[in-house]
Amino acid sequence: MRFSVAVLSGAALCALAAPAIAQRADPAPVAELVRQVNIPYEEFTLPNGLRVITHTDRKAPIVAVSVWYDVGSKHEPDGRTGFAHLFEHLMFNGSENAPGEFFTPLREIGATDFNGTTSNDRTNYFETVPKAGLERTLFLESDRMGYLLGAVTQGVLDEQRGVVQNEKRQGDNQPYGLTWYSINEGLFPEGHPYRHSVIGSMADLDAASLADVKTFFRSHYGPNNAVLVLAGDIDAAEARPLVEKYFGSIPKGPETIEPRAPVPVLSAPVVETMKDRVATTRIYRVWPVPGLRDPDMAPLDVAASVLGGLSSSRLQNVLVRQERLAVGVNAYNSSLAQAGMFLVSIDVRPGVDPALAAKRLDEVIAELVAKGPTADEVQRVATTAASSRISGLESVGGFGGKAVALASGALYNDDPGQYKKDLAALAAATPEQVRAVTAKWLSRPSYQLTVVPGERDAYVEAQGAPQAVPGATAPATASSEGPAKGTRGAMPPVGEIGSLKFPAVQRATLSNGIELVYAQVSAVPVTQAVLSFDAGIVADPVGKLGTQGLTLSVLDEGTASLDSVEIAETKERFGAGISAGSSADRTYLSLSTPSANLDGSAALLADIVRNPAFAPAEVERLKAQQLARIAAEATEPQAIAQRTLPGLIYGEASPYAKLAAGSGDPEAVAALTRADLVAFQQAWLRPEKAKIFVVSDRPIAEVRGVLDRHFGDWKGEGAPGAKPIAGAGQTVSPRIVLVDRPNSPQSIIVGGELTPLKPRDELLPALTANEVLGGNFLSRINMDLREEKGWSYGAGGGFRRYEGAVPYQVSAPVQADKTGEALASLRRELGEFTSTAGVTPTEFDQTIDGKTNELAGNFETSDAILAAMQQNDLFGRPDDYYATIAQKYRGLTREQLDAAARAAIDPAEFVWVVVGDAKTVRPQLDSIGLPVEVVTATPAPTPAAAVGQ
Repeated sequence: MRFSVAVLSGAALCALAAPAIAQRADPAPVAELVRQVNIPYEEFTLPNGLRVITHTDRKAPIVAVSVWYDVGSKHEPDGRTGFAHLFEHLMFNGSENAPGEFFTPLREIGATDFNGTTSNDRTNYFETVPKAGLERTLFLESDRMGYLLGAVTQGVLDEQRGVVQNEKRQGDNQPYGLTWYSINEGLFPEGHPYRHSVIGSMADLDAASLADVKTFFRSHYGPNNAVLVLAGDIDAAEARPLVEKYFGSIPKGPETIEPRAPVPVLSAPVVETMKDRVATTRIYRVWPVPGLRDPDMAPLDVAASVLGGLSSSRLQNVLVRQERLAVGVNAYNSSLAQAGMFLVSIDVRPGVDPALAAKRLDEVIAELVAKGPTADEVQRVATTAASSRISGLESVGGFGGKAVALASGALYNDDPGQYKKDLAALAAATPEQVRAVTAKWLSRPSYQLTVVPGERDAYVEAQGAPQAVPGATAPATASSEGPAKGTRGAMPPVGEIGSLKFPAVQRATLSNGIELVYAQVSAVPVTQAVLSFDAGIVADPVGKLGTQGLTLSVLDEGTASLDSVEIAETKERFGAGISAGSSADRTYLSLSTPSANLDGSAALLADIVRNPAFAPAEVERLKAQQLARIAAEATEPQAIAQRTLPGLIYGEASPYAKLAAGSGDPEAVAALTRADLVAFQQAWLRPEKAKIFVVSDRPIAEVRGVLDRHFGDWKGEGAPGAKPIAGAGQTVSPRIVLVDRPNSPQSIIVGGELTPLKPRDELLPALTANEVLGGNFLSRINMDLREEKGWSYGAGGGFRRYEGAVPYQVSAPVQADKTGEALASLRRELGEFTSTAGVTPTEFDQTIDGKTNELAGNFETSDAILAAMQQNDLFGRPDDYYATIAQKYRGLTREQLDAAARAAIDPAEFVWVVVGDAKTVRPQLDSIGLPVEVVTATPAPTPAAAVGQ
C-alpha cells in the first residue's frame, strides 16, 4: 500500500488566528478514561492443565504469543539461587525438535518484541509474530515446554551460566549496583523466599550441575503451571485447534507449590550505610508491605505516587523545588504476589548535609502518614494511571501490552480481567482510605540505607572467571555436544506474510507557516505529537556546552502564568506527558495525551514553549541538578566510554565532538546565566525552525485546528541560529584509550570510526549488511562474545546516522579477565566480515526474510510510526518510504551487502576505548598491536558556586 500524501493549506482547514495562549479546556473525568480501558478475552483450558486466553485485535496481521510459567526466584531451594533466571536463558538455546538458537526461526518469520524475563514470582516468554508465522511459533513454544531437556547439554549449561554471570557483573558494576542485595537482606529474614536476588549468587550458579537444573525444570515447567495468551489477529475458535495440536500431548507436571511468604515485620528500624563509587549520597527508606492480591495495594500505590511518583509529588515539591535539599526523588510500591516493599529514595544535593535531608525526608513522609493526601492528589494519580494504561493498550504484546495484562491477572489472581479491577480500585480510592492504609504500614519500622561516595567494600563475588566446581568435568563448548534427536518432525511451514500497511501521511501548515506532518491511527484514543526544532546538540554554543540541556530543563519549570508546581499539576489533571529532549541534530518537545484532553494539553505545551519564565531561582536549582547528572556520568562505565569516544572519532573541530560533553561541561554549566538560556531559546526554539509531527485517532482538520489555535500566531524574536554541521571531521589515529576505573568486575569496550557514507543517501545496503555483523541478537559480534564464549551479556554494533555524519560504533561489556581476548575477537570479526568472510547465503536469506516479515510488528504502535515520520523528514526520504521498503529489501543481493559494508567500514581505522581496571586490563592489551594510552576516570567537579543555597 502506498501513501496518500496531501498538502493542506491553512485556509483549506479554516482556522482563525488565536491569542498567544487560549483558555485551557477542562480535563475529561477520570471515570471516562477508566471506561476506555478494556481488553475483551475468551479462555479455555486443555486437559493437561494449560490455561489459554485469547484477545482479538484485528488492527494488523500480527499475534502476540505470551507464555507465563508459575516459577520465579521464590521457588528456588537453598543453594540453588538463580535457577529460574538461568532457565530463562537455557530455554532460548534450542529444544529437541528445534535445535540451535530459539531466535533463529523467530527472526526468519519476522518476530518482534521477543524476549523473556524472570521475576520473584514468575518467568515469561513472549514474541509478536505475523499471523502466518503463528503455527511455527506455537511449535517452538510447545517444544521448549515439553521437549527441552534433551537439548540442555553440559556445554549449553556452561555457556549460559557464563552469560548470566556477566549479566550479574554488568548490573553490579553500575553505581548503586549493590544496593538491592542489601535491601532484600535487610527487609526479608533468613529463609524468606523473597530474600535473595532473582539473578542469584555466583557461588550457586557455579555449583549448578546438569542434574540439578534438569530436576528444577521437571518440577516447575509443565503445562499445568503455565498460562498461554494469544492476543491480536486471532480468536478462540481459531486458536483452540492449534493449541491442542502443539501443546495437547505434553503431560502434566508436578503442581508448583507456592512457598510461604508472609509480610515481614521488623522489630526495630534497620539502619545501614554503604560506600560506593557514586556522585551523590542516596538515602533509602523501605517498608515491607502486602502483595498485589491485598486490597491495600491500590491505596499504597496512590501514596507512593503522591510522595514521589508524580511530577508534582510532595518530595519533589518540598525537597527538590522548595528547599533544594535533593536533586532527585523517587517513590513506588513494588507489589510482588505475596508481599511487597514500599520504597522511597532521594539523591542528596551535593554540599547538603545528608542528615538534614534525611530529617526532612522523614518529616514529609510522616505528614502524609498523619494527614493523608488531598482529593486533588488522589484524582491526579488516577488520571495519570488511566492515561498510561490507555496508551499501553495499543500494543498486543511485548513488555507491557494487552497480553501482559491478561497473563499477569490470570497467573497472580486467577482473573485475566484483574487489570480493570486494579485500575477501578485506584480510581475509587479516597483520601481517608489512603491515609488509613498508609498509617497502617508506614508507621512500622523500616529498613534505612544510606549510600555515600567512597570506595566500595571488598566485593569478591564477581571477581574473575567462574571457578570450576570440585569434581566436575571440564567445561564443554556448546557446539561440542549435540542435543537429543527430535521426534516431532520438521517445524511447520510459514504462510505468505502480507506487506506493510503503513498509515497515510498528510501535510498541512499552520497560519504562521509551521508544517504539520500527520498520520491517523485509531487503535487507541491517544494523540502523540513531537514539536521538532532544527537544533540539537550540535547547536550548543562552543564554550558553553550544556546550554541546551539546561534550557530544556528549565523550560517546563515556569511560564509567565504558571509556576513549576502548577505546570506539573496541570499535566497530571490532563493525563498528559510532556517531555523535552534532543538528539545530535534535533531538539524536541513531546506530548502524549488522551485525545479527549488534546486541547488542554496542547495549550499547556504552547505555554511552556512560547512563554518560559526562566526564573533565576529555577535556573539555579536546575543548574545544580544538571551538575549532579554530569558528576554521575563520571561514575557510570558506559557514560564514561561515551564521553571519551566522540572526540577521538570526529576530532575536536567537528560539531559532533560536542556529543562527548554528555550533559555538559561542568565549568561551563556552572557559569550559565538566565540570559544564556533566553538567548538559546530565542535563537533555536522558534517557529521558523519547527515542524510538528502528530499521530492521532482524531482527524487532521481537528488536530490542525487545535494546534493552530495555540501555535498559529507564534512569531520568533531576533535572528535564528545557524548550525555548523558542514565538515564533520575525521577519526584520529587508531589506538586504544584505557580509562582506568579500579576494581571494575567488567570492562566496557567501545570502538568506532567516521565512515564515508552520506546521511541523505540510500543506506539500506549498508544497514542491512550490519544486521549480520552487529545489528541484532543473532549478529556475529553478539553470537561470538555472548553465545559462543559467554564473556558478555550482549554486544553489537551499528551505524549512527546524523544529519552531517555517519559513524560506525561497536559496544561490548565483557568480564574483566577476558578484555584483551574480547577486543581481539571484535577486531577479527570486523576484519573478516569486511574482507574474506562476507554475508553467507543463509545469513542473507535470514536477514531479508526477517527485515521484510517484521515490518507489521515494527510499526504496530503510534510511537514507532511517529519516529519513522521524523526520520524520513530528517534524511529527505519520501513519505511513502516504509510503504515501499519491502520491495527494496527484496531487490538487494549478497554482493551489494558485502560491497556496502566494505566501502563503509575500515577496521584498521578504528579507535578503541576501554573502561576498566587498568591493573587487570592493561597487560591484556599489549598484544593487540595498537598503541595503548592510559587515562584516569576522575569525577567531574561540582563547582562550589552551584552547590550553595
